[in-house]
Amino acid sequence: MVPALAISGGLHVLLVIVLLWGADFTSDAKPTPKAGRSIEATVIDPAVVNAQAQKIRAQRDQAKREEAERLKRLEQQAKRLEQQREQEEQRLREVKRKKLEAERQAREEQKRIAEEQAKAKEQARLAKQQAEQAERERQRKLEQQRKAELAAEKAEKARQEKLAAERKAEAERQRKLEAKRKAEEQALKEAEQARKEAEQARKEAERRAEEAKRQQQEQEAALNDLFSGLESEASQRQSARGQFVDDEVARYGAIFTQMIQQRLIVDDGLSGQECVVNMRLSPTGLLLNVEQKAGNSRLCRATKTAVASVSQFPMPDDGDIIAKLRDIELTVRPN
Repeated sequence: MVPALAISGGLHVLLVIVLLWGADFTSDAKPTPKAGRSIEATVIDPAVVNAQAQKIRAQRDQAKREEAERLKRLEQQAKRLEQQREQEEQRLREVKRKKLEAERQAREEQKRIAEEQAKAKEQARLAKQQAEQAERERQRKLEQQRKAELAAEKAEKARQEKLAAERKAEAERQRKLEAKRKAEEQALKEAEQARKEAEQARKEAERRAEEAKRQQQEQEAALNDLFSGLESEASQRQSARGQFVDDEVARYGAIFTQMIQQRLIVDDGLSGQECVVNMRLSPTGLLLNVEQKAGNSRLCRATKTAVASVSQFPMPDDGDIIAKLRDIELTVRPN
């Protein structure tokens, strides 16, 4: 801006000088002749004077025109310089404005960069915090997974142990069922054998009774006069019948005891112990009731369980024997 002002001032000074130089300071007044001197007159041709005057006027007019043209050019040059000065000032103002704008933008950019850096720093801090939180969460989940896997392993081990125990228990149950089935089959065989033997004994007793009756009839036919002898023979027959019934009751009692012992489940600690129970049966051998009468309590509990597992006992056809078997006491000892 300072050079433009200097140029403008110089142009104005130059214009003033030109104007002063082109001014007409000549005068038409003729010089007054000095007194006391003689005047020498020279004849001058008026035409020459006019021509000279016109020439001088023409030169002066030409000079004025040239000066006017020069002043016009100077004014135009001054205007151009002024326009250039104004343009330069406008350019400088625009440069200053752009500089200020650039500085403002630079400050705003610095502020934006600082804010972005602060934001990035905060985001980095938050990202680090989130990463640390995520890592802690991952470690927590890994720990939970490890505990879950350990728990699953323990559960699987417990399940396998339970399955093994169940398989063992099932095998033991199957073994006992098989033993029970075999014992029942054996008991049924033995009961059937006992029934057959009892039936044979009954038939043998009936045969003997029939034989005795036949012999008695023969004796009665031969000894009609011995009435007292007949009474004695009848007493013998009654005694033989009672002995037969007692023998059959004892034999069936042994069968019942054997059936109970086959179903008896006890440990070796009860070896040598015994239990006395009373059983009440139906005419067909169904168990109605069983009671402990004497003996070891543990053995008696096992005996009652074994009696209940038999449920039905074989019975003979003889009513006298059935009557005694319906209320019978048995002594059970572990084999």
